[in-house]
Amino acid sequence: MKAGGPSAILLRMAALLDVHDLAISFPIEGRAVPVVNGVDFHVEAGEPVALVGESGCGKTVTGLALLRLVPPPGAITGGSIRFRGREVLRMSEQEICSHRGRSVAMIFQEPQSALNPVMTVGAQVAEAIRAHEKVSRREALERAAELFGRVALSEPKRRLADYPHQLSGGQRQRVMIAMALAAGPSLLVADEPTTALDVTVQAQILDLLASLRESLGMALLLITHDLGVVAHYSRRLYVLYCGRIVESGPVEELLCSPQHPYTRALLQSVPRLHDGRGRLKAIPGAVPPPQSLPAGCAFAPRCPLAEERCRRAVPELLPLPGGRAVRCLLAHGGGP
Repeated sequence: MKAGGPSAILLRMAALLDVHDLAISFPIEGRAVPVVNGVDFHVEAGEPVALVGESGCGKTVTGLALLRLVPPPGAITGGSIRFRGREVLRMSEQEICSHRGRSVAMIFQEPQSALNPVMTVGAQVAEAIRAHEKVSRREALERAAELFGRVALSEPKRRLADYPHQLSGGQRQRVMIAMALAAGPSLLVADEPTTALDVTVQAQILDLLASLRESLGMALLLITHDLGVVAHYSRRLYVLYCGRIVESGPVEELLCSPQHPYTRALLQSVPRLHDGRGRLKAIPGAVPPPQSLPAGCAFAPRCPLAEERCRRAVPELLPLPGGRAVRCLLAHGGGP
């Protein structure tokens, strides 16, 4: 039985976002290869949730699926994505265009490539506003200046005339956040929003997202590889490995007592002040390519605790007390 039960099903029915059994495939070496396989998660209204894993685990493409933006030739091949009870995968083109931005908005890890280099940032945010509301260009620019102020851009009215190359990395990310907020979304998906920013600016951007989430009452899905970030900015956590959820639960409990060896390995690779560990402990090996996954647990080749039974079959995601779940035979003491 998968993690959950009748009470979990009722909870998910009331969720802002409910993703169930999501599958995403890409054609690789002449066949459709799953890069996300049977992923379940939900986000409540106003809730901060994190999706964590190394590069290549399927985090970004999962976020893109929420807006039906999986890049071709990739495709969503199974499952359900329900937002406020409506099935996103069955929306018409007109409906999905309204859904993007108004219901769910996304900010990306590299704003330099996401912004149009030949348009002023003011015009780009105004364009996002006018895509969802019938307002004049002047009104849209006034709203853009208000949004720039809300995301703490200095001299917001003057910034309307700036081009992306005239802004710092942190300022460009603030512009992207302003653009994402243009239509007042209920859920903001932040995909590695602090990549390529220095440490001080990273903290400022994350604090800004947390403040906006609270003041606007919107939910936040934070996609990251950094468990240190998760501890401060999320309430619940889903750990993704090779396209599958391997552990989930409330952040504090999960970080204090991780049950999956992969979650423990991620925690051991997080730097901490004054812990006397010396060199950080890296996770051996690398995430296997999706077309070459091992027969059993995908983490088994890198796991120091793996037994022979771990290499024979993919373990199920099974419930633990306290709203937690883990995909590991050793955590449950189960047989093959």
